[in-house]
Amino acid sequence: MTVQIWTYSIVALTFALYIGIAIWSRAGSTKEFYVAGGGVSPLANGMATAADWMSAASFISMAGLISFIGYDGSVYLMGWTGGYVLLALLLAPYLRKFGKFTVPDFIGERYYSKTARLVAVFCALLVSFTYVAGQMRGVGVVFSRFLEVDITTGVIIGMIIVLFYAVLGGMKGITYTQVAQYCVLIFAFMVPAIFISFQMTGNPIPQLGMGGKGADGMYLLEKLNGLSTELGFAEYTSGSKSKMDIFAITAALMVGTAGLPHVIVRFFTVKKVKDARKSAGLALLLIAILYTAAPAVAVFARLNLINTVSGQPYAQMPGWFSNWESTGLLGFNDKNGDGLIQYSANAMLNELTVDRDIMVLANPEIANLPAWVIALVAAGGLAAALSTAAGLLLVISSSVSHDLVKNVFKPDISDKQELLVARLSAVGAVVVAGYFGINPPGFVAAVVALAFGLAAASFFPAIILGIFYKKMNKEGAIAGMIVGIGLMLFYMLKFKFGIFDGGKTAVAGLSKDWWFGISPEGFGFIAMLVNFAVSLTINAVTPEPPGEVQEIVETIRIPSGAGEATH
Repeated sequence: MTVQIWTYSIVALTFALYIGIAIWSRAGSTKEFYVAGGGVSPLANGMATAADWMSAASFISMAGLISFIGYDGSVYLMGWTGGYVLLALLLAPYLRKFGKFTVPDFIGERYYSKTARLVAVFCALLVSFTYVAGQMRGVGVVFSRFLEVDITTGVIIGMIIVLFYAVLGGMKGITYTQVAQYCVLIFAFMVPAIFISFQMTGNPIPQLGMGGKGADGMYLLEKLNGLSTELGFAEYTSGSKSKMDIFAITAALMVGTAGLPHVIVRFFTVKKVKDARKSAGLALLLIAILYTAAPAVAVFARLNLINTVSGQPYAQMPGWFSNWESTGLLGFNDKNGDGLIQYSANAMLNELTVDRDIMVLANPEIANLPAWVIALVAAGGLAAALSTAAGLLLVISSSVSHDLVKNVFKPDISDKQELLVARLSAVGAVVVAGYFGINPPGFVAAVVALAFGLAAASFFPAIILGIFYKKMNKEGAIAGMIVGIGLMLFYMLKFKFGIFDGGKTAVAGLSKDWWFGISPEGFGFIAMLVNFAVSLTINAVTPEPPGEVQEIVETIRIPSGAGEATH
């Protein structure tokens, strides 16, 4: 069978599985819609958390990003995995014990203020819509190549699928769908990685193959360094970013992870705090399978691309090249008219343009793997994008229905009416998400990194201080969130999109204008520090929180079943 037939078959089969699960597990109450009824097993929740966590950025974009920037790409590996550990160990058990299943709900109750809740809802919506834009972009990339439809049509198909199981099943449907999506995406990522590792080094374990020798007796990384320098690029294993920027991006991704609303809500879908800890540990192990293989996939993809394309006649390029050209994500411009593809770091000489988001998806085709493996990768990319998109859409709908309508505007709303509002909110969120997928603000990993920066700048200080500092009051938390998110938005709009100066500072190469030499992806760390400073300063000159609030904070830090301390 052809790649096209395999792709249609596997994608149709996985979509039928997702829809079937959604129908089987449809939500009948707000508790099932928001937290799957609170009865999910630790293993199922761990798999669902891993799928929720490993978005299109992890599956499609991260290895592609590392393949182009080499050593500097390690910030994404360190930041995203380190952040998950921070969330699982430092925050999740306490938030679970507090009993509020959305971040705005926690902030509204902890800081005894509707204003705090409204600010948190705004921040949650901003983070979620920024994040979901990256997922819908990933859906569009996969559909445009493998189903041979334009990106707009691809995004619309993805919208319909995710709308079906998110609106019908809520968190209950999403949870069990994500269990299936984890199995699909991890299988789809690892199978081609194992194939290519064996093909290039004779070692079927990608993590070990990356450091092994090829058929010519050279170490793969040594060979890649040599090819990179020949083409004018920096050595693959050496970094070009400043240490300050690497630290800031890593820290922003870590603390942003700890403030991501769609991951935090996962710890409320299990029965007990103990189960939340178990599912967090299981999720970390399941995530590590992909994250430890991603650098190897990046090395294999980069080597295959250079060997297959650089200096080769354009007329003799295999079918995969023209297939990706038709999507607009790969291009050849014969500047010197010799018919050979000149790939170079020098923009004046370079004739090849490659979108970073295609590297993982194109890698099996470049390596000439069987058609079913190529199709499997397409299904995996869709599973990764749709699983995270569904989690984010649920955060958006619950922020509107539960945190705004139920807790601010109409407290007496019935359970049935609230469920209807939640579903209508999810429909609206899907439409907005689809627009961002059709008109994306950048490649997947960059957009997602900005979402983490926004989460770091807004939520992390409010959550940390809310749990570990009982005298933190509403005035300080509200001021900190507003200043933090405002500063991050300003920096992002100025240096990523050039909003405030006619686009000048958004142009590549003007990184010298960055404050403290920190990129927009890393500035969330600085905005977070400002948030902490503002929160604590305002807190020092305003009244302490009520005694009952301080008592609640004391209580959530006591392990379940523990009595008073004894000597």
